Amino acid sequence: MSHVLEVTDLVVSYGVVPAVRGVSFHVDEGEIVALIGPNGAGKTTTLHAVSGIKRPKTGSIFFNGKDITGKEPHKLVKDHISQVPEGRGIFPNLTVEENISLGSYLRRDTEQIRQDRKWVYGIFPRLEERKNQIGGTLSGGEQQMLAIARALMARPTLLLLDEPSMGLAPVIVEDIFSLVKKINKENNTTILLVEQNAQMALGASHRAYVIEVGEIVKSGLSKDLKKDSGIRKSYLGM
Repeated sequence: MSHVLEVTDLVVSYGVVPAVRGVSFHVDEGEIVALIGPNGAGKTTTLHAVSGIKRPKTGSIFFNGKDITGKEPHKLVKDHISQVPEGRGIFPNLTVEENISLGSYLRRDTEQIRQDRKWVYGIFPRLEERKNQIGGTLSGGEQQMLAIARALMARPTLLLLDEPSMGLAPVIVEDIFSLVKKINKENNTTILLVEQNAQMALGASHRAYVIEVGEIVKSGLSKDLKKDSGIRKSYLGM
């Protein structure tokens, strides 16, 4: 079986300091796969290498069988890879509707864009209620929804989510992860999730990889990792 995403022996450095040291993993069609681990472990750096933001030193990244190692981010959007960045990264001075429209900037299929906007508002009805509101005035949870909605407007085959729980109240985090599972299930969107909140990440994902000091130290089905004594002690506070 060919993988939607296959990362092999990935090494990424900042200057002479290696942040990711020989990481290998894969994501199959329709999966939610989580990368979990402590702060500074290399999770976001790995995601940035996949999305083209950070060029790997060595290793390979294949998407649907094609080598995308080091490919520029805007070209990957055309290939149907979208990233929701850490910290949300919405345009605070634009309206909700304008932010969402920017997600389809590279597309020309006007009628399908209109249908996709309707679909996105169906997933995030709160955003439709606020479509004329300035993005920067939204709550943190609403901004996270907006960032995901904008990414979905590019019609991604692979959605990259970077720390979607960051800075949000627990009840809002639960809402966001419920929506992530809904997007995956209803649209069969393949998702790679980087998340420090291991409890939520393992609850939402099918499989997971644990990264520590730039290396994958454990992997498996998320339901099994939730029962693992080392994971429970280190990441789940049990």
